[in-house]
Amino acid sequence: MYVAVVFLTGWACLSSQAAERRAWSTLTNCTLIVSANGDGDSFRIRSGNKELNIRLYFVDAPECNLAYPERVLEQSRYFGVSLDTAIAGGVAAKHFTERLLTNRTFTVRTSFAVAGGRSREPRYYSIVELGTNSLAEALVANGWARTKGMVTTPEGGRPSKEVVKDLANLELAARVQRRGIWRSSDYRLLKPIVPP
Repeated sequence: MYVAVVFLTGWACLSSQAAERRAWSTLTNCTLIVSANGDGDSFRIRSGNKELNIRLYFVDAPECNLAYPERVLEQSRYFGVSLDTAIAGGVAAKHFTERLLTNRTFTVRTSFAVAGGRSREPRYYSIVELGTNSLAEALVANGWARTKGMVTTPEGGRPSKEVVKDLANLELAARVQRRGIWRSSDYRLLKPIVPP
């Protein structure tokens, strides 16, 4: 298990460094495009006259359907919930993101590093900023996402280790206070918390 953790940590760092070598762009006055394909951590935005699909750095919200059954199973085990509850949590995470982003503008920071996905169009890893907070922080703090995923340190931004540590603390608080999907957790099924 230790070897797997070291390998995955190294892989994430290499992937992160590859993304960091690209020039970062800040897209201001972005708006959400609500669609059936979006979810809590992956959705379509409009920036000026362009549209693009983005995927949040640092977090993983539950899936909204069984298109990726292995991922839904892994998420249900992580959150200590049934498959149906995991999917319902994914739908709730999607609605949470839509409520936060609809009818307002926000800032997106991206280096246009491509994130995988089902769409034929590329999807780009991004950081969504809502004033001084990030959408990733809001999702984790309210119990609609976990601290997991691709990490990065954007130009002029906080080091990824600090961001991950802060998100892990927000996740622990959400877990203990049973916010969001955590309110349905069966603590006997939960995976132990591993410090960052």
